[in-house]
Amino acid sequence: MSNNNKKWFSLNLGRKEKESSGSCGCGKTSGGCGSSSDSHQMTDEAFATAAINASIGEERTKDGFEQVFDVKMDRRTAFKKLTASLLIGAGAVSTSCSVISGDETKEKSQIDWEEQFKGNYKLMTDEEKGATVDRLVRSYQLRTGKNISMSSKNAEEDVLFGYAFNISKCQGYMDCVNACVEENNQDRNSQMQYIRIHEMKDGKGFNFNEADDNYYHEVPAEGHFYMGTQCFHCDNPPCVEVCPVQATWREDDGLVVVDYDWCVGCRYCMAACPYDGRRFNWSKPEVPEAEINKNQHYLGNRMRKKGVMEKCTFCVQRSRAGKNPACVEACPTGARIFGNLLDPNSTIRWVLENKKVFRLKEDLGTEPKFWYFMD
Repeated sequence: MSNNNKKWFSLNLGRKEKESSGSCGCGKTSGGCGSSSDSHQMTDEAFATAAINASIGEERTKDGFEQVFDVKMDRRTAFKKLTASLLIGAGAVSTSCSVISGDETKEKSQIDWEEQFKGNYKLMTDEEKGATVDRLVRSYQLRTGKNISMSSKNAEEDVLFGYAFNISKCQGYMDCVNACVEENNQDRNSQMQYIRIHEMKDGKGFNFNEADDNYYHEVPAEGHFYMGTQCFHCDNPPCVEVCPVQATWREDDGLVVVDYDWCVGCRYCMAACPYDGRRFNWSKPEVPEAEINKNQHYLGNRMRKKGVMEKCTFCVQRSRAGKNPACVEACPTGARIFGNLLDPNSTIRWVLENKKVFRLKEDLGTEPKFWYFMD
């Protein structure tokens, strides 16, 4: 890719050449310029702290409605976020220029710099998407000594994903919830869950206000039924319309996705979603190394930073590889059905054509691609 076409800034430091000449980025051959001092290098911890402060800062202790409606974005806050972002970039530059840093440290700093100032994934060419994925894979290898596989596979032609949920079959086991957490590398400490299973009383209709979403008793409970919700991947997603930085969008195969590196954590999308389909991570996602799913997609289950929005992606890393989402695979009763709506021979098409299906809040015009039905 030509440097003229890049959508991010590149230092073009030429690490090998710098090491052989013994000079730093300022041109001096000793540490006199100050840029090579260890004290100016940004450690992993300092990098993470700066990123956290840039994203959410003092709002980290809020909860409930305050998370959505009490978002500060005055000039002082905006300046604070900008300063923190520049601090991250400055740290990467300083370390990259150091004459005493090792090759791996300089390479990591170069990656940090290019990732910090890269463009919006939605606007990248396929070559640029591949480049950022390669950087993230290499960064993970440098930081952990482990290897991961990450895809940037685009939507395929003649594919439009849809989902159906059989209320008659769901018994409330929550195997789908657990599979989703493991597949998508969700934080273990905060118990973040993209899927909710609502336990409702028979004869009360779909009363979500009185539903129990955190039951800890034997299921199925007598006199109750169960209903799952998650991101519905709407054709007219209001969450996309309100994003001030275009960090979330609808792909050609119908998946509504988030670029975690472009998200500023304002939570406007969370407020706009009428289906409670989005989650905000208030703490750095923690997953034990042995439990990390290393089969990842840039727009899916890759490891996220603190202070960004997360949501169901219909397991983009699986669905674009021809597999069912993890929740569908894990359901022991077959209550969950997923497939290509444009394939006339798919099971999802059979359900839509032969069952009395319905969607939640049809009057809003969001056109969710998630249907419910009963036997």
